[in-house]
Amino acid sequence: MALQKKLVLGFLTVSCLLCIYILCVSLEIRVPWRMVDLAHFTQGASGVSQDSEERLGGDGDRWTQAPPASTFDPQLFSGAAPHEQKSATQAPTLKAQPPAPAGERPAKNNNTLPPSRDVSESSSESDAMDNGRTATEGLNLRPRQPTRAPGTTQPPYIGDTYASEDIPPQTDCPDSVRKRVPSTDFGGRFLKSIPVLQWAKHATPEQYQRLSQYPGTHGWGGVDYETLVATLSVLNSSANWQMFDDWSHRRNKSQCIRCAVVGNGGILKDSKKGTEIDSHDYVFRTNGAVIKGFEQDVGSRTTHYTFSTNTMRNSMRSYADLGYRGPPVSEETRYVFLPDHDRDYLLMKAAATHTPVERGPERTKSPPDYFGENVSAEKLKMYHPDFIRYLRNRFLRSHTMTTKYKNIYRPSTGAAMLLAALHTCDQVSAYGFMTPDYSSYSDHYYDKSYRQVGFFANHDLRMEMRLWQQLHRAGLVRLYMRQ
Repeated sequence: MALQKKLVLGFLTVSCLLCIYILCVSLEIRVPWRMVDLAHFTQGASGVSQDSEERLGGDGDRWTQAPPASTFDPQLFSGAAPHEQKSATQAPTLKAQPPAPAGERPAKNNNTLPPSRDVSESSSESDAMDNGRTATEGLNLRPRQPTRAPGTTQPPYIGDTYASEDIPPQTDCPDSVRKRVPSTDFGGRFLKSIPVLQWAKHATPEQYQRLSQYPGTHGWGGVDYETLVATLSVLNSSANWQMFDDWSHRRNKSQCIRCAVVGNGGILKDSKKGTEIDSHDYVFRTNGAVIKGFEQDVGSRTTHYTFSTNTMRNSMRSYADLGYRGPPVSEETRYVFLPDHDRDYLLMKAAATHTPVERGPERTKSPPDYFGENVSAEKLKMYHPDFIRYLRNRFLRSHTMTTKYKNIYRPSTGAAMLLAALHTCDQVSAYGFMTPDYSSYSDHYYDKSYRQVGFFANHDLRMEMRLWQQLHRAGLVRLYMRQ
């Protein structure tokens, strides 16, 4: 009897220990942060809108604690495939850029991949600008469905296959990013011909079928086909697919396109970098870019303003007491939408056609005036969802993509802006982006008092910080750092 009691007691002890172990393991795999508020994530076809960077009512959608630092794990997904750009004299065509075999590091070159399969062919002259020479006809796309390279095992939501447009560079800069990147660790993951911007010729049934499987910024999953066509049809000139549509008309232009990309980080406070920033050919800003009163530190020019409808509206509410009333308005300012929902497409169309917004949170009885009364379609641009998905997959592939939050994870708006500059400018200088000593500075340069840097449900800001350091060390970006 005593032996039986001991066996029963031992069994109960082991069972309790096993239950405790299972409980601990389950708590470890669960994301150890608590979200304060996700109420303003707009519900769409994908379930949740991804674009919620600016705080609302205090903390907005930031976490109460900083998320753990993520590291890129090449075993999680397949790697990146290099892509060779065709001669600048050939007409731009849309192709598929297939992924590399599973398990390959995206930073390594691999020239043994199967060749890209054509998605479309061009039957007209290019609408590209070639060192100041422009054609009048745009791309004539006859797309076929892209296929995945054989042997890949990546999850279907990754979609590491992209369109490819052979658009010649606008300059012959001898020291451009495009010429330097092949000799760096980024050579294998950098696609020179990824379409950075979307425009009228992309809106085809075949492309819609391909991209509607991806939600939010990564595809057209939250946009009906009629809305997509109606919006992109107004983006029908070379100004809409060229980032620097006025380059050939600028006076005293240099041989290289020099860009200053300005974030809103507190590191810029008292930096005295305003004159240096304004001396660049183009100046990129994003979201709550408060300028008045801070010109000495951040400059005064804005040539490209990157935003989503949601982040712009959030910024207007959050920073109204600091004088932020909306996007900067000037003759040289271009407005680059980072579309996350159909509301971005609706606002784009309304602004371009000077008509009211048809539906949604921005519905109006009169044309929107965020971008000035005289804004034209030529001043509006919109990032291509392939480009944003490519940035996520090959530059910012966070561990978050393996969790239940994978559908709301994407590069921050500032990260998309900086990486877009990396793919379009010849030389890039970055200011106001997170550096390893970020805790020494307030969240924003315009904060009235110190505010701790906020971390968000849908971004991996620490991973972005490490990427800026890597790009700086590789000589592809000149990053402003105090230390």
